[in-house]
Amino acid sequence: MNAYLAGLFLSGSLILAIGSQNAFVLKQGLRKSHVFWVCLVCSLSDAALILTGVLGFSVVARYAAHVVPLIKYAGALFLFVYGLLHFHAAITKTASMGDSHIEAPSLKRTLLVCLALTWLNPHVYLDTLLLIGSVSTRFPEQHWLFAAGGITASLVFFFSLGYGARLLLPLFKKPVAWKVLDLIVGITMWTIAWQLVWGESLG
Repeated sequence: MNAYLAGLFLSGSLILAIGSQNAFVLKQGLRKSHVFWVCLVCSLSDAALILTGVLGFSVVARYAAHVVPLIKYAGALFLFVYGLLHFHAAITKTASMGDSHIEAPSLKRTLLVCLALTWLNPHVYLDTLLLIGSVSTRFPEQHWLFAAGGITASLVFFFSLGYGARLLLPLFKKPVAWKVLDLIVGITMWTIAWQLVWGESLG
């Protein structure tokens, strides 16, 4: 279960970093427009990327073990920078999310936009293929559990965001809520980076 929980918390922490995809899901939830299909597409896309990252890194660990430490350090460095950016955002960000100018396009157009926001975003590949994949090498015998934890976090998050959007809007209209969220994500990223490099030596 340690592998499952590690995947759950890592994936959840990465998804919490509000971006264009999450903002789109949130706005669709506010309108109650194609919410189920949008959440399903986002969740399935994440599942495919997580599985690709975890399985890809398991193959690397098996046939090119000497590369794994380099990948771990690269992942830790990215997590450190990623966390640093969130700390900077927590200090400087003043934006909030409003609910104005929300369109209600057809299901086909909505899903095309959803797929574009997911698969054309370079950060999603860094998060799933690099970060989740590299951390999964800490659980060589339980990488399936690690992947299952990540996929669970994605399912829970997107459906909670889509269907709970109306409850979240008053909170995220306040810039301070985004600052707190950025601080939490930043701390989480640095903690994961530490564990990625020194976790095994600390037992």
